[in-house]
Formats: sequence, structure tokens, C-alpha cells
Amino acid sequence: MSADTGASPAEAMAAAFERRAADRELVIGVIGLGYVGLPLAEGFVGRGFRVLAYDPDAAKIDSIRAGRTYIRHISDERVSAMVGGGLLDATTDADRLAEADALLMCVPTPLNVHREPDLSYVEACARTIAERLRPGQLVVLESTTYPGTSEELIRPILEGSGLKAGIDFAIAYSPEREDPGNIQFGATSIPKVVGADTEAERRMACAVYAPLTTVVPVSDLKTAEAVKLTENIFRLVNIALVNELKVVFESMGIDIWEVVDAAKTKPFGYMPFYPGPGLGGHCIAIDPFYLTWKARAHGEQTRFIELAGDVVTAMPKRVVEHVAEALSTARAKAVNGARILVVGLAYKKNVDDMRESPSLHVIRMLRERGASVDYYDPHIPVAADTPEHPEAAGMVSIAWSPEALAAYDCAVICTDHDAVDYAALAAALPLVVDTRNATARLDGAFAEKIWKA
Repeated sequence: MSADTGASPAEAMAAAFERRAADRELVIGVIGLGYVGLPLAEGFVGRGFRVLAYDPDAAKIDSIRAGRTYIRHISDERVSAMVGGGLLDATTDADRLAEADALLMCVPTPLNVHREPDLSYVEACARTIAERLRPGQLVVLESTTYPGTSEELIRPILEGSGLKAGIDFAIAYSPEREDPGNIQFGATSIPKVVGADTEAERRMACAVYAPLTTVVPVSDLKTAEAVKLTENIFRLVNIALVNELKVVFESMGIDIWEVVDAAKTKPFGYMPFYPGPGLGGHCIAIDPFYLTWKARAHGEQTRFIELAGDVVTAMPKRVVEHVAEALSTARAKAVNGARILVVGLAYKKNVDDMRESPSLHVIRMLRERGASVDYYDPHIPVAADTPEHPEAAGMVSIAWSPEALAAYDCAVICTDHDAVDYAALAAALPLVVDTRNATARLDGAFAEKIWKA
């Protein structure tokens, strides 16, 4: 017990931490400055906290220091404002992590080639922290993962420092809820779920996030980890459902888009989801299978999740089949030898992120059938190298012009970016296969050119 207050060491640590949080005296360390970490750093700077932003990627740090963005939906002006206010200190020096009072881990959690969790980034980050961990610090994982990660992986690594979790330092879990490209919600308007295994640790984590946004505390680490998976599994299952309905209704001559638009007028008991060419991104296409893997370790099955995964995985192939049918029917032409333009390489509209994008699967399958395929994406001038799709690495977005568009037999809209002129696209090409209903508002004069897929 503390000699002066009668409080336990954990209670005394939490009380001191809460006071410093309330007075904006804490230094917030953000580890990993991607789509999650950079907006989080911005949010804390905007609330008056000093932020130590760490990333081993020197190019990112150089960009931040120069006030330049490397994420499309975060402007140069926003980055400059962070740096110019004097509260953000960006570094590649891991030894400086000891300066931070709270360390927020925002690192990737992909799947490996066997669709099993790849926690190598989380583990490496935890080891980096452990080598510099000091008493009184709070460590929070924000990356999506399976229930038990913080307890079973991170805690033992951190306690390898000789310090004890819950007594000398604190561990919490608060899942990121970023929605890149969504200007309606950001780090300071999306509630933060916070879980920890002791009251003192939970108080410390809540004290960090409360100045940022609404805090939703839950009972322990595993529950908080389960919350994030539940959110993304909900979306996966419903997106798979609407894609399956699309296939069924299509065979009946029913337009799924019209169905959803009418159904969403019901003010209760229904939430609209929309079909597309498949799933992509760093969340919905990956995160649900973390639970599938963990469930097997407990002798349980996740049949809904796996079925949903099967449905959405099949969608790129269906798109290619639609392209073949459209070319044959409307142009009396085979896919083999056709010149095809894929419109949109990003996994969702208005972002520059092509991770797990279904467009990559569509490009590969069309090429396998003998088509010559290019792409246009106003936000991705050059395709990045991805382990799953090395064939797409280095592809360059075509220059947009009526003359360039007219050289193609067919365009396939895979991403419905707002910056694309769909009327010009339909005017220039003889055939457009639309997987996103992006051409729905075009003049009826183009109707004979447009095939929904």
C-alpha cells in the first residue's frame, strides 16, 4: 500500500495518470503512422496533447516533418497544421518511446498465405516497447486481432522487461474504427471501446481516450478484442448476403439495386448493404478469419463466417463471366484478345488503398483468359507491389482522355470513385460493365451500352 494515501501501487499509478491526462500533461506515443495512426495522432494534437509519432519508415517521417501527406484523404494542410502547432514530434528513433506515457500500437495484422493470423508486426512492436518500457506507462493495442492476443502474446513480451502488468505498467485494448474516405466520421467523432483486465488499467486507458471522444469501457481485454471482430463480421455476413441475393434476383430479372433502395425506406429492422465485385481492404476481407482461426483452437466452428467468405470470394469470377457474356452478346467478341479497362484499383471509393482489392482478382482473371487489361484510378497512379498479385506491380493508370478510352472494347467499373466522369466513360466506350451501380444516374441514351454485374 502507498504510505501517504493508503492506495495500492496500481491505484496510485492510475490516479497519477488520470490527473496528468486531465491536465494534458501526458505524452501520447503513436506507433505506426498509416491509415489508423496518423489520424489518431492528429486527434490527440487537436485536443492539446503532445504526441510522439513513431514509425520505422523514414519516408513517412520525412513527409510528416515537411508537412506533406502520403495518405490521399488526409491533406497536406492537415499534416502541416499538426507539425506547425509544435505538439507533434515525428521520429524513427525507437529509443524515444520511453518518453511517452501512453503507447498506442497501430500496426498491421494481415493473414498469411494459409489465411491464418500474421501477428509478426504486433510481436515486433511489443518487443520494441519491452526493451524501453518504464514504470507508469500504458500500452494499448489498436490493431484488429483475435480475442486473447493482448493477454497471451503482448503481456508476456512486455513482462519480459521485468515489470509487472497491472502493477508497474498498464495494458489495454481499444480497437481502431477508422473508415478511410468517410468525411462524416473521424478519430474525434467515433466512440472508442476500451477494455482492460483490471480497474486501474481500465481507468488509465479511459483517461487517455476520454478527451478525444466518447469512451465505451468493457470488462476486459478479450471482450474489447471481440467487439471489433463482431463489427467486421457483421459487415462481412451482410455484404455476402446481399451479393448472394444479387445472384438470385439476377436470375429472376430483378435489379438488386432497386430492391435495396426500396427496402431501405423502412425506418426500422433493416440496414442497407450493397453488392460489388468482391471484398477488399485491411479489415472486412481479413479480420473475420482471425476469429475463425481462434475458434478452431477452442473446438468450435464459424460456419456463417466461412460461408460468407466463400460467397464474396466468388464474386470476382462472376464479374469476369459477366464481362465475357457482355462482350459476346453486345460486341460479338471473345474475352481472348479484347482490350479491357478496369476502372478503379482501390478497394473502395475515394481512397488510395489497393490492399486486398477485388480489382486485382478481376485483372488477373481477365488476363488469364487472354484479355489485354489496363486500369484507370485517379487516386492510384502506379500499382503497388503485393505478394498475392505480383503481376499487377508497376502497372500505371492510363491517362484519361476520350481518345485513350475509345481504344478499349469494354470498361469494367470495380470502384465507384466520385472523381470519375462516368458519362464521359459511357460516351467514349462501346460497352461498360458496372459492378457498383455507378452509372445509375446517367442519361438513358447510354442504356444499351451498360451491363450491370
